[in-house]
Amino acid sequence: MRYIDGETLDRVLDFPSLAEALARWHTKPPPQVGRSLLQEEGEGETPDCFLNLPAWYPGDAMGVKVITVLPANPTKAHGLPAIQALYPVFDGETGKPKAVIDGTALTYWKTAGDSALGTRYLARQDARTLLVVGSGALAPYLARAHAAMRPSIDQVLVWNRTPEKAEAMAAALSEGGLPAKAVAALGEACAKADIVSCATSATTPLIKGEWLKPGCHVDLVGSFTPEMREADDEVIRRAAGVYMDYVLFADEPGDTSIPLEAGLLAREDLVDFYQLCRGEHGGRKDDQEITVFKNVGGAHLDLMTALHILDKVADDT
Repeated sequence: MRYIDGETLDRVLDFPSLAEALARWHTKPPPQVGRSLLQEEGEGETPDCFLNLPAWYPGDAMGVKVITVLPANPTKAHGLPAIQALYPVFDGETGKPKAVIDGTALTYWKTAGDSALGTRYLARQDARTLLVVGSGALAPYLARAHAAMRPSIDQVLVWNRTPEKAEAMAAALSEGGLPAKAVAALGEACAKADIVSCATSATTPLIKGEWLKPGCHVDLVGSFTPEMREADDEVIRRAAGVYMDYVLFADEPGDTSIPLEAGLLAREDLVDFYQLCRGEHGGRKDDQEITVFKNVGGAHLDLMTALHILDKVADDT
């Protein structure tokens, strides 16, 4: 059984082929999925979490992501990331272990690939300015994912509560060939952005609907519990469409569960990747629409990404 490390993932993966693989899997019936979440109060703004996310394509493959989320990690002396994980993959017929994948790297690629697929269907074709809100370990992947799907992007703005972190990320992106600069005023940056990608642990909304310009695509990544929320009610009110990777998970993140409970959002109006990728919904209709994509992730996407990784690693050997 092979262990596939993060360096291998960064070498063999790219966002266009990952987004295409995810799109193909979403034309097929969904796998069986599950979720368990244990939480304890920690040192961060949000609780420490231990998640297990299993998924099973009967007869094909099964896998489970074992993941820890410790928000205070980056501020400690050891400097470990907030998210760490492993992903074992098993044969769907025999149950034999096939590989163990670095689940932290898989999470970054899967999550950014999920947002990339959202941008493929929902962002303007001529999007030029990307705003990334948050500068954690996932944020550079999101910046590269959106830029890969919209090569027209020629400016990346980075905002973080800690300005030094935004400046460091912007410098790293620029060194990697993606023009970026840190910004201090979040509202002004939102007003300029064609795509706003938010990946934070916020429990009070950071993105205000009044800031968004017509045609903006909002990519909400960070919230994954009912208490977490990155966009306010006005974002939902102004949106011509609210989209998700899988409507099965609509009650899990606050960015969808709170508007649903308040009656701002109707469950039947949510559109997910299964509808988009099967051609049952056309996505963005015109260049003036504001679109919102809630990136929940989910065990089905982890397994899809793991299977794509196994294919890419096989091609690489």
